[in-house]
Amino acid sequence: MRQLRYFVAASEARQFSMAAAKVNVSQSAVTAAVHQLEERMGVRLFERKPTGVELTAEGHQFYRHARHILDTLQDALSEPRFQRHSVSGTVRVGASYTVLGYFLPNLLARFKRSYPEVEVELIDMEREGIEKCVMEGDLELGLIILSNSAHRERFAHHVLIRSRRQLWLAADHPLMHRSNVTLEDVAEQAYIMPTVDEGEVSATRYWQSHAVQPRVAFRTSSMEALRGLVAHGFGVTILSDMLYRPWSLEGRKIGCRPLDDRVPPMELGLIWHHDADFDEATQALQSFLIQASSA
Repeated sequence: MRQLRYFVAASEARQFSMAAAKVNVSQSAVTAAVHQLEERMGVRLFERKPTGVELTAEGHQFYRHARHILDTLQDALSEPRFQRHSVSGTVRVGASYTVLGYFLPNLLARFKRSYPEVEVELIDMEREGIEKCVMEGDLELGLIILSNSAHRERFAHHVLIRSRRQLWLAADHPLMHRSNVTLEDVAEQAYIMPTVDEGEVSATRYWQSHAVQPRVAFRTSSMEALRGLVAHGFGVTILSDMLYRPWSLEGRKIGCRPLDDRVPPMELGLIWHHDADFDEATQALQSFLIQASSA
Protein backbone atom coordinates (compact mmCIF):
# COMPACT_ATOMS: atom_id res chain seq x y z
CA MET A 1 0.00 0.00 0.00
CA ARG A 2 2.89 2.34 0.72
CA GLN A 3 4.31 1.71 -2.76
CA LEU A 4 0.88 2.42 -4.28
CA ARG A 5 0.57 5.69 -2.35
CA TYR A 6 4.01 6.84 -3.49
CA PHE A 7 3.31 5.78 -7.07
CA VAL A 8 -0.04 7.62 -7.17
CA ALA A 9 1.54 10.74 -5.67
CA ALA A 10 4.28 10.67 -8.32
CA SER A 11 1.70 10.09 -11.07
CA GLU A 12 -0.33 13.11 -10.01
CA ALA A 13 2.59 15.45 -9.23
CA ARG A 14 4.69 14.28 -12.22
CA GLN A 15 7.79 15.07 -10.17
CA PHE A 16 9.30 12.75 -7.58
CA SER A 17 10.37 15.67 -5.40
CA MET A 18 6.82 17.11 -5.27
CA ALA A 19 5.38 13.64 -4.65
CA ALA A 20 7.77 13.15 -1.75
CA ALA A 21 6.68 16.45 -0.20
CA LYS A 22 3.03 15.46 -0.58
CA VAL A 23 3.42 12.14 1.24
CA ASN A 24 6.04 13.49 3.71
CA VAL A 25 8.92 11.17 2.84
CA SER A 26 12.29 11.58 1.15
CA GLN A 27 12.56 11.68 -2.63
CA SER A 28 14.71 8.54 -2.50
CA ALA A 29 11.83 6.67 -0.83
CA VAL A 30 9.50 7.54 -3.70
CA THR A 31 12.14 6.64 -6.29
CA ALA A 32 12.80 3.30 -4.58
CA ALA A 33 9.09 2.45 -4.36
CA VAL A 34 8.55 3.16 -8.06
CA HIS A 35 11.64 1.15 -8.99
CA GLN A 36 10.41 -1.81 -6.93
CA LEU A 37 7.01 -1.70 -8.62
CA GLU A 38 8.62 -1.55 -12.06
CA GLU A 39 10.88 -4.47 -11.20
CA ARG A 40 7.99 -6.54 -9.91
CA MET A 41 5.74 -5.80 -12.90
CA GLY A 42 8.46 -5.99 -15.53
CA VAL A 43 7.38 -2.74 -17.23
CA ARG A 44 8.35 0.93 -17.11
CA LEU A 45 5.70 2.97 -15.35
CA PHE A 46 7.30 6.38 -15.99
CA GLU A 47 9.29 8.11 -18.67
CA ARG A 48 12.03 10.18 -17.03
CA LYS A 49 12.32 13.69 -18.49
CA PRO A 50 14.43 16.77 -17.62
CA THR A 51 11.40 18.52 -16.11
CA GLY A 52 9.94 15.52 -14.28
CA VAL A 53 8.26 12.24 -15.15
CA GLU A 54 5.34 11.15 -17.33
CA LEU A 55 3.35 7.95 -17.13
CA THR A 56 3.84 5.39 -19.86
CA ALA A 57 0.81 3.64 -21.37
CA GLU A 58 1.33 0.80 -18.87
CA GLY A 59 1.73 3.37 -16.12
CA HIS A 60 -1.62 4.98 -16.96
CA GLN A 61 -3.36 1.63 -16.82
CA PHE A 62 -1.75 0.78 -13.49
CA TYR A 63 -2.56 4.25 -12.11
CA ARG A 64 -6.29 3.67 -12.62
CA HIS A 65 -6.09 0.43 -10.62
CA ALA A 66 -3.92 1.97 -7.90
CA ARG A 67 -6.15 5.03 -7.53
CA HIS A 68 -9.23 2.81 -7.25
CA ILE A 69 -7.58 0.65 -4.56
CA LEU A 70 -6.55 3.66 -2.47
CA ASP A 71 -9.96 5.33 -2.83
CA THR A 72 -11.74 2.13 -1.80
CA LEU A 73 -9.46 1.78 1.23
CA GLN A 74 -10.13 5.38 2.25
CA ASP A 75 -13.88 4.86 2.00
CA ALA A 76 -13.66 1.65 4.06
CA LEU A 77 -11.67 3.39 6.79
CA SER A 78 -14.19 6.22 6.92
CA GLU A 79 -17.29 4.02 7.07
CA PRO A 80 -17.63 3.88 10.88
CA ARG A 81 -18.07 7.67 10.98
CA PHE A 82 -21.39 7.58 9.14
CA GLN A 83 -24.69 5.76 9.46
CA ARG A 84 -24.59 5.32 5.74
CA HIS A 85 -27.42 2.95 4.99
CA SER A 86 -29.90 4.82 7.16
CA VAL A 87 -29.51 8.08 5.22
CA SER A 88 -31.90 8.83 2.36
CA GLY A 89 -33.10 11.85 0.42
CA THR A 90 -32.33 13.99 -2.61
CA VAL A 91 -29.58 16.59 -2.93
CA ARG A 92 -29.67 19.21 -5.69
CA VAL A 93 -26.16 20.05 -6.90
CA GLY A 94 -25.12 22.52 -9.58
CA ALA A 95 -21.83 21.86 -11.34
CA SER A 96 -19.99 23.46 -14.22
CA TYR A 97 -18.65 21.71 -17.33
CA THR A 98 -15.12 20.90 -16.22
CA VAL A 99 -16.29 19.82 -12.77
CA LEU A 100 -18.81 17.41 -14.29
CA GLY A 101 -16.37 16.04 -16.83
CA TYR A 102 -13.12 15.78 -14.91
CA PHE A 103 -13.79 15.80 -11.18
CA LEU A 104 -17.19 14.45 -10.13
CA PRO A 105 -17.83 11.08 -11.83
CA ASN A 106 -15.47 8.95 -9.75
CA LEU A 107 -16.39 10.72 -6.51
CA LEU A 108 -20.12 10.32 -7.15
CA ALA A 109 -19.65 6.62 -7.87
CA ARG A 110 -17.84 6.22 -4.54
CA PHE A 111 -20.52 8.24 -2.73
CA LYS A 112 -23.30 6.10 -4.23
CA ARG A 113 -21.64 2.92 -2.98
CA SER A 114 -21.57 4.38 0.51
CA TYR A 115 -25.01 6.04 0.43
CA PRO A 116 -27.20 3.98 -1.90
CA GLU A 117 -30.43 5.66 -0.73
CA VAL A 118 -29.29 9.22 -1.43
CA GLU A 119 -30.19 10.60 -4.86
CA VAL A 120 -27.94 13.32 -6.26
CA GLU A 121 -29.77 15.56 -8.73
CA LEU A 122 -27.00 17.05 -10.88
CA ILE A 123 -27.64 20.22 -12.85
CA ASP A 124 -25.18 21.38 -15.52
CA MET A 125 -24.84 25.16 -15.15
CA GLU A 126 -22.35 27.96 -15.54
CA ARG A 127 -20.74 29.43 -12.43
CA GLU A 128 -22.89 32.57 -12.23
CA GLY A 129 -26.08 30.52 -12.50
CA ILE A 130 -24.90 28.14 -9.80
CA GLU A 131 -24.07 31.02 -7.45
CA LYS A 132 -27.49 32.60 -8.05
CA CYS A 133 -29.35 29.34 -7.40
CA VAL A 134 -27.36 28.62 -4.22
CA MET A 135 -28.05 32.15 -2.97
CA GLU A 136 -31.80 31.80 -3.68
CA GLY A 137 -32.04 28.31 -2.18
CA ASP A 138 -32.78 26.48 -5.42
CA LEU A 139 -29.61 24.37 -5.00
CA GLU A 140 -28.25 22.90 -1.79
CA LEU A 141 -24.66 22.73 -3.06
CA GLY A 142 -22.64 24.17 -5.92
CA LEU A 143 -19.39 22.90 -7.39
CA ILE A 144 -17.53 25.64 -9.24
CA ILE A 145 -14.11 26.91 -10.23
CA LEU A 146 -13.72 29.04 -7.10
CA SER A 147 -10.73 30.90 -8.50
CA ASN A 148 -13.12 32.42 -11.07
CA SER A 149 -15.43 33.78 -8.38
CA ALA A 150 -14.72 37.38 -7.45
CA HIS A 151 -16.98 37.36 -4.37
CA ARG A 152 -16.66 33.93 -2.81
CA GLU A 153 -17.20 35.43 0.65
CA ARG A 154 -20.91 35.69 -0.21
CA PHE A 155 -21.08 31.94 0.36
CA ALA A 156 -19.87 29.39 2.80
CA HIS A 157 -17.24 27.57 0.77
CA HIS A 158 -14.48 24.99 0.88
CA VAL A 159 -11.60 24.56 -1.59
CA LEU A 160 -11.59 20.90 -2.63
CA ILE A 161 -8.53 20.88 -4.89
CA ARG A 162 -5.86 23.25 -6.11
CA SER A 163 -4.72 22.07 -9.52
CA ARG A 164 -1.39 23.34 -10.85
CA ARG A 165 -1.42 25.03 -14.26
CA GLN A 166 1.28 23.96 -16.71
CA LEU A 167 2.23 24.46 -20.34
CA TRP A 168 0.74 21.88 -22.75
CA LEU A 169 2.55 21.34 -26.03
CA ALA A 170 3.29 18.75 -28.68
CA ALA A 171 5.71 16.07 -27.49
CA ASP A 172 8.34 17.17 -30.05
CA HIS A 173 7.88 20.94 -29.52
CA PRO A 174 11.21 22.81 -29.02
CA LEU A 175 10.03 24.29 -25.70
CA MET A 176 9.66 20.77 -24.34
CA HIS A 177 13.43 20.46 -24.10
CA ARG A 178 14.30 23.94 -22.82
CA SER A 179 15.70 24.08 -19.30
CA ASN A 180 13.57 27.15 -18.47
CA VAL A 181 10.35 28.42 -20.00
CA THR A 182 8.66 31.72 -19.14
CA LEU A 183 5.41 33.35 -20.25
CA GLU A 184 7.47 35.53 -22.58
CA ASP A 185 8.70 32.35 -24.30
CA VAL A 186 5.12 31.10 -24.57
CA ALA A 187 3.98 34.45 -26.00
CA GLU A 188 6.19 33.84 -29.03
CA GLN A 189 4.18 30.70 -29.89
CA ALA A 190 0.76 30.33 -31.45
CA TYR A 191 -1.61 29.99 -28.48
CA ILE A 192 -4.77 27.88 -28.26
CA MET A 193 -7.14 29.71 -25.90
CA PRO A 194 -9.71 27.59 -24.01
CA THR A 195 -12.96 29.42 -23.41
CA VAL A 196 -14.91 26.80 -21.43
CA ASP A 197 -15.67 27.63 -17.78
CA GLU A 198 -14.41 31.22 -18.17
CA GLY A 199 -11.03 29.91 -19.31
CA GLU A 200 -10.15 33.04 -21.25
CA VAL A 201 -11.09 35.35 -18.37
CA SER A 202 -8.92 33.49 -15.87
CA ALA A 203 -6.03 33.23 -18.34
CA THR A 204 -6.18 36.94 -19.10
CA ARG A 205 -5.71 37.75 -15.41
CA TYR A 206 -2.38 35.96 -15.01
CA TRP A 207 -1.08 37.01 -18.43
CA GLN A 208 -1.82 40.66 -17.60
CA SER A 209 -0.20 40.34 -14.17
CA HIS A 210 3.09 39.58 -15.98
CA ALA A 211 2.52 42.34 -18.57
CA VAL A 212 2.62 39.79 -21.41
CA GLN A 213 0.01 38.90 -24.01
CA PRO A 214 -0.38 35.51 -25.71
CA ARG A 215 -0.50 35.32 -29.51
CA VAL A 216 -3.94 33.70 -29.73
CA ALA A 217 -4.31 31.64 -32.90
CA PHE A 218 -7.53 29.85 -32.01
CA ARG A 219 -10.26 29.95 -29.36
CA THR A 220 -12.32 26.89 -28.52
CA SER A 221 -14.75 25.59 -25.93
CA SER A 222 -13.98 21.99 -26.94
CA MET A 223 -11.33 20.26 -24.86
CA GLU A 224 -10.87 17.52 -27.45
CA ALA A 225 -10.38 20.06 -30.23
CA LEU A 226 -7.82 21.82 -28.05
CA ARG A 227 -5.98 18.57 -27.37
CA GLY A 228 -5.90 17.73 -31.07
CA LEU A 229 -4.57 21.15 -32.06
CA VAL A 230 -1.87 21.06 -29.38
CA ALA A 231 -0.88 17.45 -30.16
CA HIS A 232 -0.51 18.25 -33.88
CA GLY A 233 1.69 21.26 -33.13
CA PHE A 234 -0.72 24.02 -34.14
CA GLY A 235 -0.14 25.83 -30.87
CA VAL A 236 0.42 25.57 -27.13
CA THR A 237 -1.80 26.28 -24.16
CA ILE A 238 -1.72 26.59 -20.37
CA LEU A 239 -4.22 24.51 -18.41
CA SER A 240 -4.58 22.75 -15.09
CA ASP A 241 -3.33 19.27 -14.27
CA MET A 242 -6.92 18.18 -13.53
CA LEU A 243 -7.72 18.52 -17.24
CA TYR A 244 -4.49 17.03 -18.56
CA ARG A 245 -4.55 13.85 -20.63
CA PRO A 246 -1.36 12.73 -22.40
CA TRP A 247 -2.96 11.82 -25.73
CA SER A 248 -5.35 13.38 -28.21
CA LEU A 249 -8.31 11.43 -29.60
CA GLU A 250 -6.15 10.45 -32.59
CA GLY A 251 -3.52 9.00 -30.25
CA ARG A 252 -0.92 11.75 -30.62
CA LYS A 253 1.19 12.51 -27.55
CA ILE A 254 0.70 15.74 -25.60
CA GLY A 255 3.53 16.89 -23.37
CA CYS A 256 3.39 19.25 -20.43
CA ARG A 257 5.98 21.12 -18.41
CA PRO A 258 6.09 23.69 -15.62
CA LEU A 259 6.64 27.40 -16.18
CA ASP A 260 9.22 29.54 -14.41
CA ASP A 261 6.74 32.40 -13.99
CA ARG A 262 4.20 32.06 -11.21
CA VAL A 263 0.84 31.04 -12.64
CA PRO A 264 -1.87 30.60 -9.99
CA PRO A 265 -3.45 27.15 -9.62
CA MET A 266 -7.04 26.44 -10.53
CA GLU A 267 -9.14 26.19 -7.36
CA LEU A 268 -12.19 23.97 -7.50
CA GLY A 269 -14.54 24.24 -4.58
CA LEU A 270 -17.86 23.63 -2.93
CA ILE A 271 -20.26 26.48 -2.09
CA TRP A 272 -23.46 26.64 -0.03
CA HIS A 273 -25.63 29.30 1.58
CA HIS A 274 -24.30 30.72 4.84
CA ASP A 275 -27.65 30.11 6.55
CA ALA A 276 -28.34 26.68 5.06
CA ASP A 277 -29.90 24.10 7.38
CA PHE A 278 -28.94 20.84 5.70
CA ASP A 279 -30.80 17.56 6.01
CA GLU A 280 -28.85 14.34 6.57
CA ALA A 281 -28.48 13.59 2.85
CA THR A 282 -26.96 16.97 2.06
CA GLN A 283 -24.70 16.80 5.11
CA ALA A 284 -23.52 13.36 3.99
CA LEU A 285 -22.62 14.54 0.48
CA GLN A 286 -20.96 17.72 1.72
CA SER A 287 -18.85 15.82 4.26
CA PHE A 288 -17.96 13.10 1.78
CA LEU A 289 -16.75 15.53 -0.90
CA ILE A 290 -14.61 17.46 1.59
CA GLN A 291 -13.12 14.35 3.14
CA ALA A 292 -12.53 12.47 -0.13
CA SER A 293 -10.85 15.47 -1.74
CA SER A 294 -8.47 15.96 1.18
CA ALA A 295 -7.37 12.30 1.30
